[in-house]
Amino acid sequence: MTELEEARRFFANDKYATEATGIEIEAVGEHYAKCRLVLDERHKNAVGHVMGGVMFTLADFVFAISTNFKQPITVSVVSQISHLSSPKGDVLFGESRLIKDGKHTCFYEIDITDNLGTNVAVVSITGSHLNIKSF
Repeated sequence: MTELEEARRFFANDKYATEATGIEIEAVGEHYAKCRLVLDERHKNAVGHVMGGVMFTLADFVFAISTNFKQPITVSVVSQISHLSSPKGDVLFGESRLIKDGKHTCFYEIDITDNLGTNVAVVSITGSHLNIKSF
């Protein structure tokens, strides 16, 4: 089984991200993840735009994979989203970037883009390592 298949199997247990929202894991690596989300009607708010929580859920799931795949369990303690633009395409991508990984805390930025190259949002997340193995 490849690492990608292993990650998909483990994180399939995150039912909200994978089933209710439809996020798919595209790539995993050490302190890294990339996910995609095909947008549809369930992701829109009352005025027809993609709901802000969709971008945040995508970023939170990317963070969870980046920090918990074959690593001690890490939880987010502070998250901040900066919305840069409305998506122009019909697919969103979330990709993690580790900024700092310390003994007790870590800091990541998650870039949210669409399939047309639009920078949609940047999410900054501080995590706390619980020192409990997830695998």
